[in-house]
Amino acid sequence: MGTASAQYPFGISAYFHGNPRVFPHKVEFLSFGPTSNEEFARMNLYPSSASTRTSKGCVGRICSLPDVGDFFWEKVPTPMLDMVENPMHLKNLSPKELKQLADDIRSELSFIMSKTQKPFKASLAVVELTIAIHHVFHAPIDKILWDVGEQAYAHKILTGRRSLMHTLRQKNGLSGFTSCSESEFDPFGAGHGCNSISAGLGMAVARDIKGKRDRVVTVISNGTTMAGQVYEAMSNAGYLDSNMVVILNDSRHSLHPKLEEGPKTPINAVSTTLSKLQSSKFFRKFREVAKGFTKRIGRGMYEWAAKVDEYARGMMGPLGSTLFEELGLYYIGPVDGHNIEDLICVLHEVASLDSMGPVLVHVITKEDQEVADNQKSEILNENQEAGSFNSGSLPCSTRPQTYNDCFVEALVMEAERDNEIVAVHAGMGIELSFQVFQEKFPDKFFDVGMAEQHAVTFSAGLSCGGLKPFCIIPSAFLQRAYDQIVHDVDRQRIPVRFVITSAGLVGSDGPTQCGAFDITFMSCLPNMIVMAPSDEVELVDMVATAAQIDDRPVCFRYPRGAIVKMNNSTCSGVPIEIGKGRVLIEGKDIALLGYGSMVQNCLKAQSLLSKLGIEVTVADARFCKPLDIKLVRQLCENHSFLITVEEGSIGGFGSHVAQFISLDGQLDRKIKWRPIVLPDNYIEHASPKEQLALAGLTGHHIAATALSLLGRTREALLLMC
Repeated sequence: MGTASAQYPFGISAYFHGNPRVFPHKVEFLSFGPTSNEEFARMNLYPSSASTRTSKGCVGRICSLPDVGDFFWEKVPTPMLDMVENPMHLKNLSPKELKQLADDIRSELSFIMSKTQKPFKASLAVVELTIAIHHVFHAPIDKILWDVGEQAYAHKILTGRRSLMHTLRQKNGLSGFTSCSESEFDPFGAGHGCNSISAGLGMAVARDIKGKRDRVVTVISNGTTMAGQVYEAMSNAGYLDSNMVVILNDSRHSLHPKLEEGPKTPINAVSTTLSKLQSSKFFRKFREVAKGFTKRIGRGMYEWAAKVDEYARGMMGPLGSTLFEELGLYYIGPVDGHNIEDLICVLHEVASLDSMGPVLVHVITKEDQEVADNQKSEILNENQEAGSFNSGSLPCSTRPQTYNDCFVEALVMEAERDNEIVAVHAGMGIELSFQVFQEKFPDKFFDVGMAEQHAVTFSAGLSCGGLKPFCIIPSAFLQRAYDQIVHDVDRQRIPVRFVITSAGLVGSDGPTQCGAFDITFMSCLPNMIVMAPSDEVELVDMVATAAQIDDRPVCFRYPRGAIVKMNNSTCSGVPIEIGKGRVLIEGKDIALLGYGSMVQNCLKAQSLLSKLGIEVTVADARFCKPLDIKLVRQLCENHSFLITVEEGSIGGFGSHVAQFISLDGQLDRKIKWRPIVLPDNYIEHASPKEQLALAGLTGHHIAATALSLLGRTREALLLMC
């Protein structure tokens, strides 16, 4: 590996370009100068000393050291990390220096975590693995894909984004996930997990068709192995037999507590030696020669030898390792994910094989891996002096009550009255709120992880068995189970109660986990009841309403974040009449018809407009389907202007209102209608308030729309100043 750096070009210049609203710091590097490899001549790298040019022509300078400012002045020294500005600088570092680099990166991540209160735990576990990958492979020519964005922060630090890590998940800052628009070192965006093998296989096949020789590396976690797409991709990879490396980052987590308590995959000298043997060129060639020899002897001998090989490798490997072999991937492992020398040895052997087909390297890591003791004490001292703290350590009683908290309390009350109620949860991890229900009803709570399709059909089966399932899935994750919702639930009118969490804009998680589309794709289903609460009181009532519906499916959505009224006591829910909205404030000049959480912003707009002498009616639709047509007709007949407001995409609640008022002839009369929905583009990560402003959904935006309808354009413009 010491000569690898000689393959890279020299004399590298860098240019900033891209959409500054999406990511103002994207960097593309073009190389100049002679090179022995045509592909490396086109390679993009972050230079050690280079001028930079923004899209406006401003010249700056790229440096590995973070900007000196208030954020970084107390930082623990990281001398080795300060010397590394791009992956090329890892190539000639000694094992000792690489270990020091790992300590520095872990220290850096811990420091940033303490300051920004962002979760970096998953990335702390893969620091050594990230270093080993970049030490062996040649990104961005070699493609490195990550399933989970939270594991890629060390990758971001090593690929030129260190100075911007403090802007993670902030407006105009770094994304919390890998992003093609952010860096050329991110060949594919990490979304909800489980996509990296499929995308990586596509890149590998495209490479083979084009006759290229770059390598493809995908990193998956044991959390994403709950998703079926992972196994679909592995099976196809085994069939196509294209060269690619799949690294399973096994942090030894399980959804099943009994498995957590069971025997762990051992990491010792024997397992390490066997992993190195499995990955060695000699062993692989010997195995291929043996296969060819037994084939020539006869089919019976070949099948017998294959069984012996499978049995022997199953004996050497941990439980379940033969599953990957059955799917067509050559299994290597387990490997200690915190031993850089072992990681480099195995990955180097894997990278050196030109015709190996798909390989899975099983790496064992610990998410609680800490920084070096001397750095740890310095970080603790600085955090105490700076008065920083981790909000995750706060007791539940001191944090704001969220919609999740309110929902769980309501569901617990319903479950205490009705022993047929069960809860099915899918998505990435269980929120703390749901653990309350799990602890109280351990036999009635089912967490299936990232298996949303299974969660929906499993819930349908529970319902057919006489139970009342509440299927709890975040809006963005529910998208993956739409086929099951249509065929396994709605078409059969099976009463499954869908609880759609994280609906609408989700702040720092940006477009990746934005719940923009559920109103649209759920309300177009013929048998689905679709509703949304305007506050926590309505949420409790809708839980009670859903519990009573037993002849068709129903769904309701609620947003992330704190509840409206900050009332810590949850009263028993009162079922709502299906398809019945309500009028909150009566006026005569203009009507605002809000859906879900946007009712609160309609009330804010009403307050602003009342100061200008405008009398506004504010109504809470409650239901998108069935629509309260009596309420809509009343609003149209008593007002000249109607505005519908929703935190969802085009085609949702406003479209249902438009369909009715057009068929009812209301648009042929005096009513003028305007919809306010999420814009037809993805809104990047920012704070919730900033995202609402970008989307045009704040109380001021609603009031400005009303003023424009009334012909008071100047006042509308002044309101937005």
